[in-house]
Amino acid sequence: MKRSLKPQYIAFIAGLIASAICAIFIAIVSQDFIYSFLGFMVTLTACYFIFYYLLKEFIYNRIKVIYKSIYRFKTQYSADLKKLDLKSQDPLERVSNEVVDWMKNNRDEVNQLKEQENYRREFLGNVSHELKTPIQSIQGYIHTLLDGALEDEKVNRLFLTKASNSADRLIELVDDLTKISALEGKKIELNIEKFDLLVLCDEVLELVENKAKKKDTVIKYKGNPKTVMVEADRAKIRQVLVNLVVNALKYGKNRGVVLIGFYDMDKNILTEISDEGEGIAQEHIPRLFERFYRTDKGRSRDQGGSGLGLAIVKHILEAHKQTVNVRSTIGMGSTFGFSLKKG
Repeated sequence: MKRSLKPQYIAFIAGLIASAICAIFIAIVSQDFIYSFLGFMVTLTACYFIFYYLLKEFIYNRIKVIYKSIYRFKTQYSADLKKLDLKSQDPLERVSNEVVDWMKNNRDEVNQLKEQENYRREFLGNVSHELKTPIQSIQGYIHTLLDGALEDEKVNRLFLTKASNSADRLIELVDDLTKISALEGKKIELNIEKFDLLVLCDEVLELVENKAKKKDTVIKYKGNPKTVMVEADRAKIRQVLVNLVVNALKYGKNRGVVLIGFYDMDKNILTEISDEGEGIAQEHIPRLFERFYRTDKGRSRDQGGSGLGLAIVKHILEAHKQTVNVRSTIGMGSTFGFSLKKG
């Protein structure tokens, strides 16, 4: 940005021009060089102080007030005004810089607010839909039973079982909403400890054993790991593993294989969980860890789940200052990986 002139320079230039005109006029009228020179000096001195006073009093001081107001508006803290340099010799440039910076920041804030508003709208729509589906299912089964199916032994237990499954899905959704609200709403408290990740994986595999049997899927480790020591919050990493393994079982193919691999990455341990499912199109991957985001809404809801599992995974790993990633090929499956500090 071009640097503006200081007020004394402006006053001097204005006075110089005025005094030169005055000196030329006197020289033409009086034909006396001495009078002309004296008129030049007197006019220069008088004009300099007059112009300087006017600039300081009616322009620069008022601009400083504007600058002060901008600074107060930006900081919202009166204590910060002590840092404001009101004795600056070039307030015009500073005001210009402040206004430009404020406009850029304000534009960014407006864009962020618009994005948050769109995200809020989408989130509320997703929550409403996810809650409505099991509630309508429960309502339908109960009304059918009340209308006479309760006395029919062939269907009453079936309808009650389906209503119970819908209630379980509703509870799962509410539990996941509570978890992600806690993860997003405040700083996550971590109970960091050293533990064997392989032992924790074995516990998770026992937990999901029935799900694997239903899909006739084998879960196994790559290679032959003995011990995988990491430093992390064991309970929260257990939640990460459960979500990722269940996700691999849900979207992997029947009679398929889910592989779990561990890789030494110098200071970290990389854990990867791979399935042999249909895979994920590349355009979906950037949004995969958003709340309720589904690549195939109809098919995903048929598979069950709250749509919050991957979002919970992301928040837990970010709290550990680690990352989660995914790579996928259509028709070949997907691999989710996350890192943890080596123990």
